[in-house]
Amino acid sequence: MNSVNQYNTNLSSLRRKAEELLKEKEVKEELPVIDIGERKLLHELQVHKIELEMQNEQLREAVEVAETALRKFTMLYDSAPMGYLTLDRDGTICELNFTASDMLGERRFSLVNNNFKLFINYNSMPVFNNFLNTAFKSLTKEACEVNIGQDNNNLLSVYMEGIVTGEDRKCLISVVDISKFKKQ
Repeated sequence: MNSVNQYNTNLSSLRRKAEELLKEKEVKEELPVIDIGERKLLHELQVHKIELEMQNEQLREAVEVAETALRKFTMLYDSAPMGYLTLDRDGTICELNFTASDMLGERRFSLVNNNFKLFINYNSMPVFNNFLNTAFKSLTKEACEVNIGQDNNNLLSVYMEGIVTGEDRKCLISVVDISKFKKQ
């Protein structure tokens, strides 16, 4: 069933329910004597009012479901054990989670709109540039290993995977700290 037919079916169902509720209400209330035209108009207005009340309740329930899903997604994204970043074509950080900001050693919101390349070790820059360029050209998942940090004593070895998605053409990147595995 296409969405237009489903929408019309939902409206018909809503109207039937509103009519039933109005009949129950009319049995309980004694209406003043009015002519047929006014009675039809009053009936239509009452049915429409009930339909709007029912739609309002459905919207409230949908908003509640959406808010619950958003809270779960936000919790999952923000507290994931790996770093997540969204970069534009030149490497500017559009979004990142708390783990990624910890890896970069900066506060999360101060990193947005900064270039991620500033955090790539000089020796890893060609690998990262190739990774980002290939991801944007191929639109397939790419991967690389680079070092983050400029101080050779505090380098963090990371494995990154990224893919460019969406109409806005952003690169979604996951970053895993592999420093402990490199030392072994």
